[in-house]
Amino acid sequence: SSGGSSGGAGGDVGDLKVGVLVPLSGDLSPFGKPNAQAAELAAKTVNAAATGAGVKLNMVLTTEDSKTDPQGAQEAATKLVESDGVNVIAGPMASSEVIPTAENVTVDAGVPVITPSGTSPEITSLDDNGLVFRTPPSDALQGKVLASVLGKSIGADATVNTGGRNDAYGTALVEEFTKAWEAGGGKVGLNVPYNPEANSLDSEAGQLAGGNPAAWVIIDFPDSWQKMGPALLRTGKWSPAKTWTADGLRSPDLPKKAGEKVTEGMQGTVPTSADAPAGKAFDDLWKAQIKTDRQTYDAQMFDAIVLYALASVRAGSTDGTAIAGKLAEVSGAPGKKYTFEQLGDALKAVKAGEDIDYEGASGPINLDANGDPASASYGTWSYKGGKLVESTTVIPVTGG
Repeated sequence: SSGGSSGGAGGDVGDLKVGVLVPLSGDLSPFGKPNAQAAELAAKTVNAAATGAGVKLNMVLTTEDSKTDPQGAQEAATKLVESDGVNVIAGPMASSEVIPTAENVTVDAGVPVITPSGTSPEITSLDDNGLVFRTPPSDALQGKVLASVLGKSIGADATVNTGGRNDAYGTALVEEFTKAWEAGGGKVGLNVPYNPEANSLDSEAGQLAGGNPAAWVIIDFPDSWQKMGPALLRTGKWSPAKTWTADGLRSPDLPKKAGEKVTEGMQGTVPTSADAPAGKAFDDLWKAQIKTDRQTYDAQMFDAIVLYALASVRAGSTDGTAIAGKLAEVSGAPGKKYTFEQLGDALKAVKAGEDIDYEGASGPINLDANGDPASASYGTWSYKGGKLVESTTVIPVTGG
C-alpha cells in the first residue's frame, strides 16, 4: 500500500466505538470467550499506549454473541450498528457469519469488519465497498498446505475420503484441499458434506468411513465434532489417527470434551504466529494478563483491534469508511515497522502523518487490495495422549 500518496497528518479521535462480535455460544463457542479476551487485552494495551503518547484515543468495546449462526450474527451486528452506534466491528468469526453479515448489515451501514478467523476464499471477492478485511489468510492457501503435509505423510498419489460441515468454511476448505490434492496426483474416493446441526450424523458417518481410504480429511468445529466423531467411531472403520483436519478443530480442550477416542492421533494445519514479529511478546503478554490457555485466532483478534486504532488515528477520524481506507496503509510497506510493544511511538507517528508498517502478533499482516494478508505461515499440530501438541515446523506461503 502506498501510504505516502494520500499525505496529510492524522489526528486525535477521542472515543472509538468497537463492536466485538464473537461466538459465545454454538459450534465455535470454545473460540468465542478467548477472542473477546484478546479484544479486551488489545484495547487495554492501545488505551494505555495512547495515554502515554499524548494521543487522544480511547477504544470502547461492546461485545455481542454471534451464536455461530448466520442469523444470530446479523441480528447482533444490527444491534451493534443501530443501538450501540459502533464505528467498526471486530468479528464475526465463522465465514458463514461474515458473508451474510457484510452483505446484509455492515456494508450498507458503512461499518468496516475485520474477521479474526473467517478464512473462506469467498470473502476475498465480496462486493464490499472496501469494508471487509481479515487478519488470517484465505483457505486458498491452507488447502495447499494441507495437501502438501498429507502428501509427505501418506504419499501424494494416495486415495483419501473428504468430509466437512456444509457451510462456507467447510465446503470451501474441502474444495481447496481437493484441487491441490488432485493436482499433486492424489485421489478423492468419497466426499461427504454434512449438516452439523442434524439430529443424527450416523448415515453421513457411515458413508464417510467407507471405501478403505489411506486417510481422511475432515473439516469441522469443536462442538459439532462431539456429534460427528462418535458417529464415525461407531462405524468401526474409521480412525482419528488417520484423520487430517485444519484450524477449526484445533482446540486444547477438545480431547476432554469430545473424548480421546475421537481425537487421539488426529493431525491438522493452522495459521501460526510462531515466526510472527511479535508472536513471542504476545504469548508472554497473554500468559501474564489472561492466565488461561491460548486459543486459535486470539492473536488475529488482538491485531484486528490494534489495526483499527492505528488506522483511526492515521485518518484522524472515527468514521468507519475513513478508517477502512487506512487499514492497508498501516499494515504494510512502505513505512517504519512497529509491533504492539512500540504502540505509543506508532500512534505518535500516524498522528504526525508518517507511514508505518504494523507487524502483528499473528504475522506481518500486509493487507492487500482485497483486505487479505498478502502472506502467511502455517504450522501443524496433533492430539497426543489427550493433549494438543504443536509441531515446531513453520511453513511460509505467499498468496496470489
